[in-house]
Amino acid sequence: MNKLIAWLEQLNETDRKARAVLRRSLAFDPGQHIPAFPYVEPFLKGEESGWRRDMHYLVAALWAAHWREGRAGAALPLARACAAHQLKSGSASTERRFISLLDADREQLPHRLRQMVALLGEQPIDFEALLDDLLRWNGESKHTQNAWARNFYRAPALVSQTQPDTATETAE
Repeated sequence: MNKLIAWLEQLNETDRKARAVLRRSLAFDPGQHIPAFPYVEPFLKGEESGWRRDMHYLVAALWAAHWREGRAGAALPLARACAAHQLKSGSASTERRFISLLDADREQLPHRLRQMVALLGEQPIDFEALLDDLLRWNGESKHTQNAWARNFYRAPALVSQTQPDTATETAE
């Protein structure tokens, strides 16, 4: 497990200050909110700038904004969490936002990701997987974006395969 995510997951009620500082950092570009430095820098292995550093700050801030006491349920990778939200809410805007997120470039990604995580509300998210995926976001093959698309669009099929077909049950 990523050491930053493991540390975040161990935060408890007494660490409200850390969550507040990290949450507040969402108002800034990733890695630019100085009060957040003590909470993220120790996990960066001496990296002074760049994508990797920015994504650690962004994920820590998103985790803090999404944290809820007593959140129940297994954490899902972001794409599956989006698919679960769409299935539950029936909202077509989730898919539009998801596609917009997949198409985000370096500059757009933090804003679109903040919007998506806020939309997911009570849906538990696997932030370790999110950080791993974001660290590979800029690859030429778009591996992360393709994997997210597969997870999003295949999730409803997986759910329908595990649920009995009510039409055949009522016909019998």
